[in-house]
Amino acid sequence: MRYFKKLDGERLYLSPMNVEDYEIYTKWMNDLNVTINLGNFATNVSTSKEKEAVERLANEESNFAIVLKDEDKLIGNCSLFQIDNIHRKAELGIFIGEEEHRGNGYGVEAIELILSHGFKVLGLNNIMLRVFSFNERAIRAYEKIGFKEIGRRREAYYINNKYFDEIYMDIVQREYECKYLDDILPR
Repeated sequence: MRYFKKLDGERLYLSPMNVEDYEIYTKWMNDLNVTINLGNFATNVSTSKEKEAVERLANEESNFAIVLKDEDKLIGNCSLFQIDNIHRKAELGIFIGEEEHRGNGYGVEAIELILSHGFKVLGLNNIMLRVFSFNERAIRAYEKIGFKEIGRRREAYYINNKYFDEIYMDIVQREYECKYLDDILPR
């Protein structure tokens, strides 16, 4: 078995990352449609470099593969990082690797799963993310979930002879009604 259902949703689940997937991650990290939104589009990523990155990330606690339930197919990655247990905060990152899986609500479901994990399992109170101003589809998805803009770093991303803002958004536990884990966790 390649994946393990750590966080189970309706159409997908989050699994610990499988280091054997480094080649698909290499493909995604060299795909401009993916990396423009991540901010690392100018970097060439070799399979050996990505294998090291996947091995490192797989050993960190809150990095997850996004896997379609019906096919057990890897479609992306999401994570909580910069976790601060004293102040109960973290940052969220996500991407969907293949174009055919974008715009289908998979990102929203994955974020709802990882927010449930962050708030209910890790005991976090504040989860923040960053998004570039041109990524309107992602911004709408984050707002749909309940993220609110908390600030901007103006003209902080330069691409194609134009500057874009880096938008900071967050969500706090009391503002978010978790959809997942209620049936598993004691009350």
